[in-house]
Amino acid sequence: MSASASEVASQKHAPKIDGVLPIFLERWSARAFSPREVSKQDLQRIFEAVRWTPSSNNEQPWRYIVGLRGTSTHEKIRESLMGFNQAWAPKAPVLIVGLAKSNLSHNGSPNHFAFYDLGAACAYLVLQAAALGMTTHQMGGVDREKARTLLEIPADYEIGAAIALGYQDSPESLGNEELIKRELAPRQRKPLNEIVFSAWGQPLDLK
Repeated sequence: MSASASEVASQKHAPKIDGVLPIFLERWSARAFSPREVSKQDLQRIFEAVRWTPSSNNEQPWRYIVGLRGTSTHEKIRESLMGFNQAWAPKAPVLIVGLAKSNLSHNGSPNHFAFYDLGAACAYLVLQAAALGMTTHQMGGVDREKARTLLEIPADYEIGAAIALGYQDSPESLGNEELIKRELAPRQRKPLNEIVFSAWGQPLDLK
């Protein structure tokens, strides 16, 4: 049975939770991307949100390489993707690679929180994209050495996830039964008592 993009999106929304911003519950990671382009204005909005992410010592260690469809950068990021990511991600109009500067700017010592800060910035990115009606999918399946070579990434920057960004399409556009099955699968999350403790292994009493 076929389902439209909007129908799938509605099915993927988490149950409403009183007091939780809807965008946190509505954001999800689609793999089916439509041909619709992302405007430069919306990209600017997304990265303005990223710019205001908090970071340790206000270091702001994140950097992003952005490939728009039809550019050599988009193709280089595509070439760096691994496994079945290459089957669906290149259809996204925007492919992004997140980077974290390994050393502190003021003294050159290791920044042990650089990856933490990059992750926070990526969270801002995907939530702002969702607020603008877009979908994103973050991918760990990246050949980092290939990406470093193709994108000429300096040695003092660590490579994080790649991100596909654009507008959601119907699952059938994926053209692959396994990918369609994943697109339609219910979202699942661990309960709070498995992740929030008052002491190790002891769930925090939240009632």
